[in-house]
Amino acid sequence: MDALLRTTGVDKYFGGLAAVSAFNIDVHAGEIVGLIGPNGAGKTTSFNLITGVYTPTSGRIQFEGKDIAGMKPHAITRLGVARTFQNIRLFKEMSVLDNILVAEHMRMGTNLLEATLRLPSYMRKERHVHERARALLDEVGLSAHEQASATSLPYGKQRRLEIARALATEPKLLFLDEPAAGMNPQESVELMNFILKIRDQFKLTIVLIEHHMQVVMGVCKRMYVLDYGVTIAQGTPEEIQNNPAVIEAYLGVG
Repeated sequence: MDALLRTTGVDKYFGGLAAVSAFNIDVHAGEIVGLIGPNGAGKTTSFNLITGVYTPTSGRIQFEGKDIAGMKPHAITRLGVARTFQNIRLFKEMSVLDNILVAEHMRMGTNLLEATLRLPSYMRKERHVHERARALLDEVGLSAHEQASATSLPYGKQRRLEIARALATEPKLLFLDEPAAGMNPQESVELMNFILKIRDQFKLTIVLIEHHMQVVMGVCKRMYVLDYGVTIAQGTPEEIQNNPAVIEAYLGVG
């Protein structure tokens, strides 16, 4: 089976420092794959490389067989790749609904003339975008909050809104960067169920960075482990838990 996402020998240097070295990952359609490692291991840098925030120093990044290394983030998003961030990045002054609409408009398919003159074709598309945004909020359990400001939501719902905004771009591949960060145990369990639900409901493939082991072990069938920018292990959660190199990376020798 061909991989939906494949990276081959990806390196990223900042000056003389190798943030990521020989990064190889294969992700197949429908999978939830975990990317774990100690702080500073290069996990978020890897996400930034794949989503176009950084250009790799060397190596190949392929999505659906297309080389996307060095493409701009908005172009990669249009291909069907979306992400969330380690620190929640909502539009703080906007309502919950408007946060979704910002992403929905990327797929609106209008042009400058239609928008400037507010032609009937534009108004039809605008109504459709609002309908889709409200339907998405309903699907993720946020419809009761659509007019609230994004930052007035409890922390767990802000995380859910950020994921919903990514879903509004209609991705095939979704990157989640530490979605359980700052959550209590109950919120973490709800997040696990939510991730599994959206994977099935939206026919997604998901790559997940997470330090919360209950979450990553609970939803991922395969995992990659980074340490100092190098992949030191890959396998099932059970294999990773018992891998001596992984244990040493997290706990040290002895």
